[in-house]
Order: sequence, then structure tokens, then C-alpha cells
Amino acid sequence: MSTKRFLAASTALAASVSLAACGGGQTTSRDQVRAVGSSTVLPFAKAVAEQLARSNPDIKAPIIESTGTGAGMKLFCAGVGAQFPDIEDASRRMKKSEYDECAANGVKDIVEIQVGLDGIAFASATGGPDMALTPTDVYKALAKTPFGKPNTAKTWKDVNPALAAEPILVYGPPSTSGTRDALKELILTKGCESDPAMKALKDTDKEKHDAFCGDVRDDGAYVDSGENDNLIVQKIEANPKAIGIFGYSFLEENQDKLKGLTMSGIVPTYASISDFSYPGARPLFIYVKAAHLNAIKGLKEYVAEWAKSWGKDGLLAKQGMVVSPDAVQASSAKIASALTPLDPSVLK
Repeated sequence: MSTKRFLAASTALAASVSLAACGGGQTTSRDQVRAVGSSTVLPFAKAVAEQLARSNPDIKAPIIESTGTGAGMKLFCAGVGAQFPDIEDASRRMKKSEYDECAANGVKDIVEIQVGLDGIAFASATGGPDMALTPTDVYKALAKTPFGKPNTAKTWKDVNPALAAEPILVYGPPSTSGTRDALKELILTKGCESDPAMKALKDTDKEKHDAFCGDVRDDGAYVDSGENDNLIVQKIEANPKAIGIFGYSFLEENQDKLKGLTMSGIVPTYASISDFSYPGARPLFIYVKAAHLNAIKGLKEYVAEWAKSWGKDGLLAKQGMVVSPDAVQASSAKIASALTPLDPSVLK
């Protein structure tokens, strides 16, 4: 074994031993829950954390960091021990490759809990253009190589003659964001696969298919705006001809400044997301490190607080989250109570 691998293994082992000792009820390795991940889930995670601290004065409010889903997964999967996060907030489901990375680093029992729903909203300023978009329009506008050819579209009218003759300028999430992953999966790939040849390419050359369908142009038409969705709101306010992409809750919060754009004729609303008629609807998750449950003070209580908060009249609905269907809520509540580890066979 190389020196580097030996040191990494030794560090992971020491962390595991530390946590095992904590689980014995002697001392705590960290007296505050730490969560990382999605900027979309961030305001909801903070609301639950604050509610926990109010109702349990002896528990510190969990620390919630906005890193983006992808970057958060890397931090979460880096190992077991007090120096690693306890929870990953995610605006998409964990990937099989991420689960495998977790397992390789000793993170083997992971609890997956769906906490609600959200939608990828496309919006403009209240005085900005009204555009009826489709996944194909968005794909042609934002893909780096739509249908395998360099993107030369300058205006929305170049994409679709029915759209405005306005320059394509879209402020959106970075590659580390779960919102960006969902944009690729729910919108861009659907637009890409409107071409039978692109759809067939998935079976013959998946790598090329993923590049043609998912890579976003980097010539200034799409502006990576970081993990702060409020910053995107501010940018499209300042530039009324621009379009922003972010979680639906940010659109709802800023209805005095923004208007949602239709996707395939469907307006992003609470109702259209809850019944998945809106093409950009998606589930939101938290992932919990089972090895930390008995070691980190407040972790079990924080998970339980989520379950108390996601009902139709609960804290999260008041914060703007779209609640999950009743059957999903019941399933999630059972998992949150029993803390049942995720079956990795369901991941892609």
C-alpha cells in the first residue's frame, strides 16, 4: 500500500474509532450537526434547523452550508468522522457513482429521505419578455453543440421564429449544482432527444450523447451565477431582457419582481409541480450518514424535525416548499423514523 493510501486509511480508521466511542455515550466528537449541499434546499434546511433549536434549547442549531449538490456529495462522501458532514442536502437524487465513492471512503450506510418537491423555474423580470418555451427551444439556445453542431444562435428568434428577437442571455446555476443536473436531465436532454438520431446515440455512444445533450455553451449566452439563487434574481432585475433559472421557491418569493415563463405550455406553479405536469418538477432529498447518528448530538432530532415540518400545513409549506404526495410523505416518515439505509440498487 502506498504511503498516501496508508495515511488516508489511517485517518478514516481514526475517525471511525472516534465516532464509535462517541456512540457509546461517553463524549461527543462534535456537538453540532453539519449539513452541506443544495442552495435550493438551503432555506428549508435552515428553517428546520432554527425550529429545532427553538423547540430544544439544549441542541445547537445545525450548521447549513450551501455548496451545491455535486460539491456537497463529494464532501459528504469523503469519509466517516467528525471532520466530515453528517447530512447532504440534494436537489436531485444521489448518483450510483456518488454512492460508490461514498462506499470506497467507508460511508456505507446512507439514509435517503425525500423531503419535498421543487421545480426548475425559468423566469424574467416583470417588465421583461414573455416567452412560451419548450425543452427543445431551451436546448437549442443553451447547448454547446446542439444536435452535434456548434451553437451559433444569437437571439431567441434564431432558436424559434415564434420567440422574441432578443439576445440569448441566461443566468443559471453552476456545474456543481443539483439544479444544473436537473436542468440537463429534465429539460436539455428532452430537447436533445426530440431528434431521433440523438436519442439513438444514447445506446451507441453514451459519452457523446451526454456531451451533445448536456454540455452548456460557454460563449457568454449562459452565465454561471454561482450557488446564490438570490444573485440570479438580482441580475435579471437589473437586466430585464435576461432570463434566470433557479428553484421554484425563489420565483414564489419574488413574485413582485419576477414572472415565470411557461414550459411546454405549463406555468410553474405549486399545483403544476405537485402533480408533475410541469416538465421541470423534481424531488428534493436529504442524505444522512448512519454512522454519525449516535455520535453527533442533535442529528437524530434534526432528522425527526424534518418529518414534523413537511406536511401540507407544516413549516416547509409556509416557507414555499411544494409538499410531496401523501404516499411519499408516509414513506419518507417511515424512513425518517426507522432510519433505514438506502438500497443502492435503485440508483442510476
